Amino acid sequence: MVRYLTQSLWLIAICGLIPFRAGWSAETAPAGYSAVAAEHGIPSMVLYAVALTESGRSGIGRPWPWTLNVGGRGYFFDSRQAAWQALMKWIHSGRRSIDIGLMRVNWRYHKDRLGTPWQALDPYHNLRAGAAILETCFRARQDWWASVGCYHAPTNPQRAEQYRHRVASRWQRIAGAG
Repeated sequence: MVRYLTQSLWLIAICGLIPFRAGWSAETAPAGYSAVAAEHGIPSMVLYAVALTESGRSGIGRPWPWTLNVGGRGYFFDSRQAAWQALMKWIHSGRRSIDIGLMRVNWRYHKDRLGTPWQALDPYHNLRAGAAILETCFRARQDWWASVGCYHAPTNPQRAEQYRHRVASRWQRIAGAG
């Protein structure tokens, strides 16, 4: 298990999804997030704040790529393989409302964006799927913070507003804006 965790952290660091150097600045999103945000025209710190809110793992202070949420309970796995095995078990048991990966993209609503369960757990693929959802919300709302709420609850304004506040609070902490 330790071997997989070490390999996983190394892979994530290489991909630029988490900072590899200790002196990372809080005012900028890690390179992987910035690159994907630029592809979709999203402010990088907004994308990063959503990822932190969705899959931030205590103890490491970064989004975790092998995260699942089933029935409101979050699960953090040490490797992509372990997360995939659990995901496949839930899918085969008939579960469909499963949030997957860095951006916790919902399988039931966004299966087409996610592709296969294995693809859904690829950090960059998942990040791009989440960014595409956020971009779609922005096209409809023309406001980044309203889009953040839409990302979580597009048809429930109260839940969207609560989520928006959670992400904005996270954004203020990481951006040093508050």
